[in-house]
Amino acid sequence: MIIDKLYDSVKNKGFVCVGLDTSLDYIPENIKNKSSNISDVVFEFNKQIIDCTNDITGIYKVQIAYYEAMGLEGLKAYSKTLKYLKEKNALSIGDIKRGDIAATAKEYAKAHFSGDFEVDFITLNPYMGYDSITPYFDYFKSGEKGAFVLLRTSNPGAKDIEYLEYNNEPLYYEIGENIYKMADEFIGECGYSSLGFVVGGTYSEEATEIRERFKKSFFLIPGYGAQGGKAEDIRLYLDNFNGGVVNSSRGIITAYKKHEDGEEKFQEYTRQAVEIMRNDIYGKK
Repeated sequence: MIIDKLYDSVKNKGFVCVGLDTSLDYIPENIKNKSSNISDVVFEFNKQIIDCTNDITGIYKVQIAYYEAMGLEGLKAYSKTLKYLKEKNALSIGDIKRGDIAATAKEYAKAHFSGDFEVDFITLNPYMGYDSITPYFDYFKSGEKGAFVLLRTSNPGAKDIEYLEYNNEPLYYEIGENIYKMADEFIGECGYSSLGFVVGGTYSEEATEIRERFKKSFFLIPGYGAQGGKAEDIRLYLDNFNGGVVNSSRGIITAYKKHEDGEEKFQEYTRQAVEIMRNDIYGKK
């Protein structure tokens, strides 16, 4: 099952999830100067990141909004990036946060689990109801695909809805418990389900309870670094440094900008950023 592949990837390569949230503003000038074609430039930037980090990165998350914002050329780069990840035997998350129902959800599933935009995992938003999740189940049953459903996110606005009181506790626990029951159908040999959760790493107060309540859920953990998530908080969501992947985007893909020779040593500083993040969360100096 795909979740077993992810578990093994984290075991062998580590828990870092590199976020390819690529904006033209992030790309070194020496890469931009290679071509006037946006899709070629964006793909070359992503390719260099993948090439220098693949052996120490558990999975890559590609946020589709950045590519949609660049129009058709951006979506070409999105597709080429996903196909290159597959060539490199690297796992991918399409960060699409879809949340629609019935026939529409089936089309989203087809769009992102096959064809030009095919990924291994997607992100889903459950707030239209559980029938916005169930249309993807056939793909999960195949064992080849998985998803991370928004549970408790890392943005300040999470408190607007996710924290509303329901049965004397935050609403996200009610949603989580119901999806957790559904996820039991997709448990891999590793003990985790292919239907996991997005859990923001910026709130440590609930971390221990979330990990305890959803023991069989694999977590996608955003919020490290730029959003304020600290290593000691992140560790609470992991189980012996597995059972989750920790995303960082700008902190890795723009790390080169902190150095005077950053453009010349772009790949070196990108890899270094992943290593620093890994060591920080591992608690190594």
